[in-house]
Amino acid sequence: MSHSAPASRYLARRAWLEEYFDRTAAQTWARLTSNAPVGRIRASVRAGRERMRATLLGMLPTDLTGRRVLDAGCGTGMVAIELARRGADVTAIDLSPTLVAVAAERLPEELRGNVRFLSGEMLDPALGRFDHVLAMDSLIHYVARDMVDAISQLARQADQSVVFTFAPRTPLLATMHAIGGLFPQGNRAPRIEPVAEVTLRETIAAESSLAGWRVARTERIRNGFYTSQAAELVRV
Repeated sequence: MSHSAPASRYLARRAWLEEYFDRTAAQTWARLTSNAPVGRIRASVRAGRERMRATLLGMLPTDLTGRRVLDAGCGTGMVAIELARRGADVTAIDLSPTLVAVAAERLPEELRGNVRFLSGEMLDPALGRFDHVLAMDSLIHYVARDMVDAISQLARQADQSVVFTFAPRTPLLATMHAIGGLFPQGNRAPRIEPVAEVTLRETIAAESSLAGWRVARTERIRNGFYTSQAAELVRV
């Protein structure tokens, strides 16, 4: 992190996310990312995430043979499986040991030599260097400044591209954000922080550590109760 205050906010938010996904929502998240029947709202979220997963993967080469890819915030491992099927050497990491265990269990036997699952901090420099970094819905709980600091760290470890998602600021998401703030913290899921695309672009452009990078393709996915936007950061 390049700014001490954002770093402390990031760490506080990360601790809450770890608690929520590992102890509160792990079973629900595992069900959402399986083929198990779910209700109408969760079905729309599942379908939206499937479209987003395809969109992010579409920003990476079809053939990843010999390339190292970091799946930053891997959850139950659905992206990691697709990356491995393309031939990538995948490091998949998540804060939740419970979700990582689900991901490892779901990994097809023939891909087990292609994926290393870890539980821990996705921004840890000790993870090494990668050709590409993919972060699907793992940055959406942070305000723009904190998000860009995290992206900056991921870019330091990437040689070619960082593809990620953010929650675009729309009237609907802004309303949901405001309503969510009325509930006691203990009754809420981790808050999504909507970010205007122009704000994100400006913050990235102003970040000195990202001087050698630019935002390339972006694509917004809307599906029922799921709204998210994919972005590709590439070396200039």
